[in-house]
Amino acid sequence: MTEPLPAPQSIDETLAVLTGADYVADRALATVLFLSLRMNRPLFLEGEAGVGKTEIAKVLASALGRRLIRLQCYEGLDVSSAVYEWNYAAQMIEIRMEEASGAVDRQGMEKNVFSEKYLIRRPVLEALTGKAGAAPVFLIDELDRTDEAFEAFLLEILSDYQVTVPELGTIKAEEPPIVIITTNRTREIHDALKRRCLYHWVDYPTAERELEIVRRKVPDAASKLSEEVVRFVQKLRQIDLFKVPGVAETIDWAGALTELDKIALDPETISDTIGVLLKYQDDIARIDKGEGRRILNEVKAELSAAE
Repeated sequence: MTEPLPAPQSIDETLAVLTGADYVADRALATVLFLSLRMNRPLFLEGEAGVGKTEIAKVLASALGRRLIRLQCYEGLDVSSAVYEWNYAAQMIEIRMEEASGAVDRQGMEKNVFSEKYLIRRPVLEALTGKAGAAPVFLIDELDRTDEAFEAFLLEILSDYQVTVPELGTIKAEEPPIVIITTNRTREIHDALKRRCLYHWVDYPTAERELEIVRRKVPDAASKLSEEVVRFVQKLRQIDLFKVPGVAETIDWAGALTELDKIALDPETISDTIGVLLKYQDDIARIDKGEGRRILNEVKAELSAAE
């Protein structure tokens, strides 16, 4: 890990930090990220899957030389998985060893087995133990996958940046972590939590911005191929699919086509590689039945007219 860097001091500097890490952001995102850093407020990012919400936290941690601590949310996530738990196996061994020695001091034994030595720090507790000037980036990813009970628990964490371990007492952050929360909006997050955050909707990028992303992430892709891929995906997002492709899929598709030494799209190549772009059979079948050829013809015509 490199030496931690101070937070950007302006919107332009924030935009430069993101661009320097090959994250192509618009000014609105750079603005809310800058304000989040200046105000020490969590940043709540909402949007469809695959638009780059998680990547923002990764880029920020890398650019600022901070640890990235990720809490991947899922249904049934509880305190022991998210905050801390005790190493029960090691505690039992310690108890047996003390009992075998014959010197059993109940009070001393309890103090010993419930010490930091046997504490397993999960992401929340890890995020609260950063030093001043080196607070980690704490990514709470896909919060909408958890239940409301865990969401309520987070309110205390985000309000006071502290957590109580009954056997040890209250552990408070020396410096609050940089908190990024993402959600794919599969359910609504409670207003009480949103009020503690700054909010930004991460939308699909424009064609120009997506082309810049592809060129940065897949620099070996042929120029014509990159343009055709981006225009094709942009048009796909305009039709009624079960799951339209995100930016991550666009990058993967461009990378896969480059691995196949393709320099332009054709119907056969689209049919052979569509599984990189679309992940539901009904969507793939629709493209294979003629929708893909129609879109490709439109893309070719537009690019020819622009030349």
